[in-house]
Amino acid sequence: MSDGPITSLNQAQHHLDAGNWQAACNDFRAALDAKETGDGWFGLSEALWWLGQFKEAVDCRERAYAKYRQQSNPAKAADVAVKLCIDYRACLGNGAASDGWLARTAQLVRAYELEPTRGWLHLLEATTSSATDGEERARVALEHARKFDDPDLELCAMSEIGAMLIKQGQIPKGVSWLDEAMAGSLGGEGRAPDTVVFTSCNMILSCAACAEFDRVLQWVAAADRFMERYGCLFLLSVCRATYGKVLIATGDWNRAEQEVDAAIGSSKGSPLYVLALAALAELRLAQGRIEEAERLLAGFEDLEPTAPVLAAVHLARGEPVVARAILRRILQTLGDNHLQSAMTSELLGQTEIALGQTKAAAARGQRLAEAGTEFHCDAVLARGERLWGKALALDGQTVESRTHLGHALGLFARMNMPLEAARTRLILADAVREHEPEVAKAEALAAASTFENLEARRDANEASSLLRALGVRSGGRGGGPRAYDKLTKREREVLACLAEGLSNPEIAGRLFISRKTVEHHVAKILAKLGVRSRAQAAAEAVRRRAAENPPQNR
Repeated sequence: MSDGPITSLNQAQHHLDAGNWQAACNDFRAALDAKETGDGWFGLSEALWWLGQFKEAVDCRERAYAKYRQQSNPAKAADVAVKLCIDYRACLGNGAASDGWLARTAQLVRAYELEPTRGWLHLLEATTSSATDGEERARVALEHARKFDDPDLELCAMSEIGAMLIKQGQIPKGVSWLDEAMAGSLGGEGRAPDTVVFTSCNMILSCAACAEFDRVLQWVAAADRFMERYGCLFLLSVCRATYGKVLIATGDWNRAEQEVDAAIGSSKGSPLYVLALAALAELRLAQGRIEEAERLLAGFEDLEPTAPVLAAVHLARGEPVVARAILRRILQTLGDNHLQSAMTSELLGQTEIALGQTKAAAARGQRLAEAGTEFHCDAVLARGERLWGKALALDGQTVESRTHLGHALGLFARMNMPLEAARTRLILADAVREHEPEVAKAEALAAASTFENLEARRDANEASSLLRALGVRSGGRGGGPRAYDKLTKREREVLACLAEGLSNPEIAGRLFISRKTVEHHVAKILAKLGVRSRAQAAAEAVRRRAAENPPQNR
């Protein structure tokens, strides 16, 4: 009988190493029923963490910590304290508890001279420091990792250095560090799979901040094999919500809603819930569902994550004075960090335009564009150029306006931001409508097509209004959109692959997306086309291609 708990623990650890989380949970619980141990509680906490049951996981970690202290095992207790410091902040949004476990980690390291753990202490301190101090502490953590041969700490420290460099505005350097950390963690250099979650979350948050959206999508696609074995790459709710915002920006709104809903579900009861809720409100606003966006924000109006979306709602409602007051408060908090405040500053410029302050808006746009050039950040540059161009157009400076708007359009297209590219096209169309009506029609038609594909109602109505003013009826389509026209850009790309007879894994490889994403797109394509099989969808694609490219008579 004495061998029972040991056997159960070994079996549970085997399931844990293999990523069989539920089986690991069952075996760890059985082992704990027989005998409570620190290893049993810690193993159960790991399995629960991967199942997204963060509150239960934290409870088990605290039990593991207590057992390790009772067993006079300060090294393992310190390792658990490190995990608790991260989990309270990243999973539960509890900064006070996180700070408490950070202090406990520091005390254990000092009291027992736990030098290998000291590097993790430096990393934890880096995550809550300013960008410059954080970079320095992360570099010290990196030195410790290499000195004590800790590949997980090395990869996490590299990732943190990248995140801190991006916060400083050193985007190319920061992205390089993030890429290297991702390559090493997905390449199996780390000993723990949650190292991939740490580096991935840093990558998603940092790349989203500087609008490196394609980089996020490509790394998520590269993690397909990891996700098949262990589960979600962006497990933490803040990362999941941010990934949802990446999908909003890149036009994959169906998948975005799935990820944001998952983030909302996993963060209920924690401060991180508001982040996920704000992301869903942002999606509803992009869809033109202003009332729904406003309802989602009700009761959370004074919180930092919701403020920019709330300001955008007021602006959409024709209340620029209210929007301006909110945006000014946000910028007072953010200061002059243009990387974090670019969208807020552009929105403030739009309120200035709505209030007839075009010269102030032009000056703001120029400052944003200059900051984008300085930071090598195309997102800031594009928003600055667009604001600058729109303000100049309203002042009658059409030639200069077209130059800036054209530059913004190219940048948004290159960053794979279809909604922002289409909005820029519409501004450009309005700017040149008097001098170049044919160009205006072409740009407005292109914008209208994108809005319809995305199902962005409010923007589509604005495009239709401009097209009518230009003498084009019904958005130039002569009726309601056909089934094919309802497909998003990505869904059309998947459909084209289906027409070639490609399998889901082959489509995933060609388009740099995961197999699960391909399955989702295929399901949406079948529903929108009203067909029952991949073969029928492929046949529809072939028929359409033939209709659009009829054979030429010789």
